[in-house]
Amino acid sequence: MSHYGQRELGLLAPYAMRSVDSAGRDHPEPEHDYRGPFQRDRDRVVHSAAFRRLNGKTQVFTGNMGDYHRTRLTHTMEVASIARTIGRTLRLNEDLVEAMALLHDIGHPPFGHAGEDVLDECLEADGGFSHNQFALTLVQELERPYPTFPGLNLSRELLNAQTGRAHKDTKERQVLLEAQVVDIADSITYDAHDVDDAVKLRLLTIDELAEIPLIRECLFRIRERFKDIEGKALRRTLVHELIDCQVSNVLATSQAILNARDFKTAQAACEAGITINVSSPMGEKKHELESFLYHRVYRHEQVIVGRRSAQQRLLAMFDALVESPDQLPKKYRDRINTVGTRRSVADYLASMTDQYCLNQHQEHVSDRG
Repeated sequence: MSHYGQRELGLLAPYAMRSVDSAGRDHPEPEHDYRGPFQRDRDRVVHSAAFRRLNGKTQVFTGNMGDYHRTRLTHTMEVASIARTIGRTLRLNEDLVEAMALLHDIGHPPFGHAGEDVLDECLEADGGFSHNQFALTLVQELERPYPTFPGLNLSRELLNAQTGRAHKDTKERQVLLEAQVVDIADSITYDAHDVDDAVKLRLLTIDELAEIPLIRECLFRIRERFKDIEGKALRRTLVHELIDCQVSNVLATSQAILNARDFKTAQAACEAGITINVSSPMGEKKHELESFLYHRVYRHEQVIVGRRSAQQRLLAMFDALVESPDQLPKKYRDRINTVGTRRSVADYLASMTDQYCLNQHQEHVSDRG
């Protein structure tokens, strides 16, 4: 057995996904001397062009609102951090958890969900657009770091997890516990950082947020420890408390469920339908917070104005390139024969950063009057 296989045997719980049980890759490769398959997955994602471009893509707030708030890349790194903490504590495969977390948002187009909505409308007659599905297109087709096959040649476990994200509504789907950890870490992360960013950008005050029970409980615990805390320190401490209380709840809830069952394999846990999540009471509080953020932050006038402007430019770019596909880079012109012009144009636009998209709009639309 490899040294990383021996390490997993000593560290991981029976219900964790082990490297030795991996279903392999579409293109077989020899084992690496000192990196397990899921470590290699992580490294391939991190070194991909699509991952680097996340630094220039909107999470919620656009660049014209400042430079403090999260980008799609910093969001991804925060998800990975929280997911690793949960995965390690539950004795799951931390390498696989990290690879899944780093991959989970790689397919987002520029301008966040505003950009995704535009591309989905543009492709309404062609199957629509999903950032989760596009992530698979990126890592299986568009990324080409190897000379003999397309894609990153990721493990089937990682591809299956991303496929599950693209088809969340599929009934009776079986999901590895590691993938579930990433999903709840994603939820915890955006709850906390959207609160942080909204207060920092003065879209909300902490007093307004205190209307929400989960925030009010966090503030109560904070002020019990720090009597005179206010301002920046209060905002930052609130973010920490909001993350900590949710992670602690996930761990207590999930560990109790796992301890009550004697799973011998990762597949057995999948087939049993075990869920890694917060408790029902915490879930209700999260829902209240997320509903509040939707109405008071994501629908805020400043956010809507930026969203509409970005959507108009992206739509204009789509129409211009569909009309003149000869303007596409060769890689995307070549794809027209297999996926069609509209899908190829959407793939090209979805690959862009915010700024590159704006630059291309200037070149292909604005300069032409």
